[in-house]
Amino acid sequence: MISVSNTVLVNEPGEEVPLTRDDVWHGLNLKAENALPFVPAMTKCEFIERTDDGSIIRDIVYRGQEARELVSFTPKEKVQFHRIGGDVLGDIYNIIGEDDNGNLTLTFSYDLILPDVAEGGPEEQEYSDRMSDDYKAVVIATLAALRRWVAEGKPAVADITA
Repeated sequence: MISVSNTVLVNEPGEEVPLTRDDVWHGLNLKAENALPFVPAMTKCEFIERTDDGSIIRDIVYRGQEARELVSFTPKEKVQFHRIGGDVLGDIYNIIGEDDNGNLTLTFSYDLILPDVAEGGPEEQEYSDRMSDDYKAVVIATLAALRRWVAEGKPAVADITA
């Protein structure tokens, strides 16, 4: 299993367009529905259905690999992307939190399994390194997109879990 976690401050000191927890939450909702503006390595994100509990099922293509994900929500705290189909299984988490000083943070983490790859081997390590770099880019792209929308005065998406 590959496990990686990356936490960043949402608002660095001196940030011209500070984001609130609500801004980040609304952005994560939007990312759940259509991740293409947020995930540079994703080429497809197709909404399939909303379940009775408010979760979303979507099909994605990430770095050429197809997957089906069940996306569930813990309001204003966490979005979980559970891989229910595809070559790479496991879970991806987007978590809104706070550091020890009360500063807003955003954590992207994942626990993924490559079923046909030797655990701890070079192929798994290469995949892990690539994913780690990709997810750092996803955090940056997500916050940048949210700042643009807030700066332009555009309303965030409706809270789909309300």
